[in-house]
Amino acid sequence: MSLPNPAELISQMAIRLKAHLEQRGISEPRYIGIRTGGVWVAQALLEVLGSQSPLGTLDVSFYRDDFSQNGLHPQVRPSALPFEIEGQHLVLIDDVLMSGRTIRAAMNELFDYGRPASVTLVCLLDLDAAELPIRPNVVGATLTLAAHERVKLLGPTPLQLELQDLAL
Repeated sequence: MSLPNPAELISQMAIRLKAHLEQRGISEPRYIGIRTGGVWVAQALLEVLGSQSPLGTLDVSFYRDDFSQNGLHPQVRPSALPFEIEGQHLVLIDDVLMSGRTIRAAMNELFDYGRPASVTLVCLLDLDAAELPIRPNVVGATLTLAAHERVKLLGPTPLQLELQDLAL
């Protein structure tokens, strides 16, 4: 399987995101990347958009529903939101949407900070494997992988996608 070029996807996503925000009348959204890959995608997206907006970061480790099974990842860092959440239009950015559980955890954390006016979900890749009814508003590409395959985002610069075969 040939994986798409992340830089090309981000350029396309920037166009779609601008159109989505304009259609909804949103002029000053607040951008939030989900650590780690989502932050890298958000940084690249903001660069393509030419935006100087501050970037918030979320580490959803404590909010995951599998936390008790998987425990604490050694690289957990605190979330950093340099703006209010209450009443704001948020753009939540992640690298790969698989089960939807990371996005659910991110939403739970965001609502602990306040009630946003809206949340637009942006994902570089949708693996079309959702276990929860969560879909991105803006997506770079949708891929269908075999059960033994995973996609990993490498970065931060340059962003690259790597196909991993777990059967090997």
